Amino acid sequence: MKVIAMIPARLEATRFPRKLLQDLGGRSVILRTYEATKNTNLFDEVYVVTDSQIIFDEISQNGGKAIMSKETHESGSDRIAEAVRDIDTDIVVNVQGDEPFQDEQSLRSLLSAFVDDREEKIDVASLMFSITDSDEINNPNNVKVVTDINDFAMYFSRAPIPFTREENIATHYKHIGIYAFKKDALLRFTELEMTDLERTEKLENLRFLAYGMNVKMVKTTHQPIGIDTPEDLEKARKMLSLGN
Repeated sequence: MKVIAMIPARLEATRFPRKLLQDLGGRSVILRTYEATKNTNLFDEVYVVTDSQIIFDEISQNGGKAIMSKETHESGSDRIAEAVRDIDTDIVVNVQGDEPFQDEQSLRSLLSAFVDDREEKIDVASLMFSITDSDEINNPNNVKVVTDINDFAMYFSRAPIPFTREENIATHYKHIGIYAFKKDALLRFTELEMTDLERTEKLENLRFLAYGMNVKMVKTTHQPIGIDTPEDLEKARKMLSLGN
């Protein structure tokens, strides 16, 4: 099974413009993410896919592999689908460019889902971890997921799902936005029309479910550190200085 990692990297983020080029311990955030992903030794190849010549040069000039997008894309999945179309691979892992602290065990577990999928039911696999804090559960920036008894996703939402009507006996899971696609599933996904559910919640993963694609959720205890704000960057710098 050939597996590649694709790191979509857009230069101008809405909340924190040019965050991927910010300094993180002497290296840019995107270069840190690239190197951390490559250093897991789980992938046959790792690429950064970008709309920016600056990011392209940042990766290429530091010995990495980068691909320049030919078209304008609204989502990371669309961006990597264009890049991977002519690449020979079985599985494509979409790694977030603003998460420079990659967890090898979580990624290994994600890929193991396909190894264990003898009936080949899985189109996409992704990660989730349990949350108990009510502020975390109710925060619309945290995407929640509910699954069936086999851990296939039933629904993703920014709302607190499942809703607690009386006694809270359910486990709430937060979705981590790292996806592993079968290549054909990724290419199929990008050809599908956006649905009203996706437009309403602003969650592209709802497109998988609307068209009957099977999304396997894999539990992890690792909580990724994403850099969405200058404050997040300062936290990441402190983590790096402490050797984490």
